[in-house]
Amino acid sequence: MREMTPKLLTVMLLGATGSAALLGCSQQSDDVQTVATLHEQDPIVTDDYQASRNTGSWGGVYMSREELTAPAVNIVDHSSLPTMDNDPSIAEWETKFEGTNAFVTTDGKKLYHDSCAACHMHKGEGAYGAGYYPPLANNSKMQSKYYIIDILINGFRGMPSFHHMMNDEQMAAVTQYVVTDLNGYTDTVTAADVEQLRHAVPPASDPSDE
Repeated sequence: MREMTPKLLTVMLLGATGSAALLGCSQQSDDVQTVATLHEQDPIVTDDYQASRNTGSWGGVYMSREELTAPAVNIVDHSSLPTMDNDPSIAEWETKFEGTNAFVTTDGKKLYHDSCAACHMHKGEGAYGAGYYPPLANNSKMQSKYYIIDILINGFRGMPSFHHMMNDEQMAAVTQYVVTDLNGYTDTVTAADVEQLRHAVPPASDPSDE
């Protein structure tokens, strides 16, 4: 075998040293701590967002010095909330619905203002906003009581179905209000008219999509 030159010998030694170093990295003992194993042992820390709010981090600009130095409490003071029996909002709601969570009245005007006016406006003029709410006053379509009843029963586009919310008498009363008071038509609307169109199960989808 010919004698190796010093340059070739140096290259071979460097190559062997690099291989040994790489081999050592891949064959470390399991009981040797590395940066990765230290991270694996770190406990999972959950941020206490409520605490940051209580210490004024989210709203210090709006808090007084006394509030900032006061003992930390929940952001909602449960003791200040009224009971169900004394909640003025619930009392107002029950007054509107006459003591129950359903329509009781057969007053067409009250039914309209409680359930329709929020979208179609109190004078039936309709509105534009997040959607289009067509006018019910001075609308030739309202001459057909069956057109109104059908929409009340089945809903239409963004308007919900009142199938389970109003009985036949109530639907007849609110339809009569739209026909006569908002449009001046003279046709009489009865519960029997509603009964003709009412079916057992309201549609599961928007009928206008079909």
